Amino acid sequence: MPKTARILVAVAALLMSAGFVLPLWRVDLIAPQYPEGLGMLIRVNTVVGVKEQDLNSINNLNHYIGMKRIEPDAIPELKYMPAILGTLVVTALLVALIGRRRVLYGWTVAFGAVLVAGLYDYWKWGYEYGHDLDVDTAIIKIPDMTYQPPLIGSKQLLNFVATSWPASGGWLLVLASILVAVAVWQSVRGTAHAATAARPA
Repeated sequence: MPKTARILVAVAALLMSAGFVLPLWRVDLIAPQYPEGLGMLIRVNTVVGVKEQDLNSINNLNHYIGMKRIEPDAIPELKYMPAILGTLVVTALLVALIGRRRVLYGWTVAFGAVLVAGLYDYWKWGYEYGHDLDVDTAIIKIPDMTYQPPLIGSKQLLNFVATSWPASGGWLLVLASILVAVAVWQSVRGTAHAATAARPA
């Protein structure tokens, strides 16, 4: 690996480690009766409200439409996500230390797979919460209505506009992904230049 590629991977590891203290994802709900908005932050090991009472308010609203309460302790992914993130950070630092292209390529594939799996798991979590409704206890019943929040972007849900985007820690993961992609590109380019230089004139 070129020296700059190793530095980029090491910086990417440091950026990823910010996920232990910064929220990874943010969901906001805005409606006429809540002009200041309600929101929740998904952290590596829990889910909290943007404001102190937001999560409780969201759960109370969900009760009216038959959605389950969002209970962080009942979400199994939040129990092992810190270990996954920690493993990615440590192995990224090892990749930078070892400096072998094949190790970088293998780690990059694993890193990409974890990111895709994480997005899918978030989508699946939202799908289950938005579709698995307790219609018997729901106060508001609208036939064929579901309440899955968007994966990314905004979506109208009754009189609420739900918006879902990476939070500060999530954007740092995006930046880390870009740095890793640049490191891989530099390594591939370095391999190509070395092969060209080794050819007989």
